[in-house]
Amino acid sequence: MVRVSNSIVVLVNTVLLLLGLLSLLFGIYSVIVGVDDKGSHCRQALTNALLILGGFLVTISLLGLVGSLLNNSCFMFVYLGVLFLSILCLIGFTVFVFLITNDGAGKVLSKKDLFVKEHKTVDFSHWLQNHFVKDKNWIRIKSCLVDAKVCTTGENNNGINYKALVFFKNALPLPAIQAGCCKPPSSCGLVQKNETFWDVPKSGLVTSDPDCLTWNNNQGKLCYDCNSCKSGI
Repeated sequence: MVRVSNSIVVLVNTVLLLLGLLSLLFGIYSVIVGVDDKGSHCRQALTNALLILGGFLVTISLLGLVGSLLNNSCFMFVYLGVLFLSILCLIGFTVFVFLITNDGAGKVLSKKDLFVKEHKTVDFSHWLQNHFVKDKNWIRIKSCLVDAKVCTTGENNNGINYKALVFFKNALPLPAIQAGCCKPPSSCGLVQKNETFWDVPKSGLVTSDPDCLTWNNNQGKLCYDCNSCKSGI
């Protein structure tokens, strides 16, 4: 029974070690590739996350492997202690997420539109409002969205981006990010001129939603500052 348990611990930690090394390799590769791109917040955030996660997995897996293979009670004690603290942190994070979110945070505003489900941030907790929606963190997130070109993957000869063409022409379900960031809210009543251009009707906007005024046909702006975009994220 002891050998079986020991074998399971070795197997699990071997897998963790491989995952940790893989994460570190990706992190190091990202550092090397982005050496000339120091201004990219997205790349830096991803690189830091990969290096931290990889370092943690490698450390904890080595503790488990050494403790199991050498029957070292000291290493096993440290290993189990780190696991216990990790579980406590995970539980605390889960409780925190439940406290700052609620059922209305992801409320669907429109189901009439076949290919879009729009969301708003009006029901977000004060913590999310202050540290996510209204904080400088959103400026960084927005820059990542623009850099990642979530609304544009390429253009054809007519200057129309492929992603928008596929979504709007075939009326496919839009992911939350594209639904909130890449088009104006349906409640605004804007007239779609083509796959990437929307115009205000002669009768004016249908609603006084601030997102309607925030929308911009400029591919670098679109609805990235809209509440619907923040909620989609």
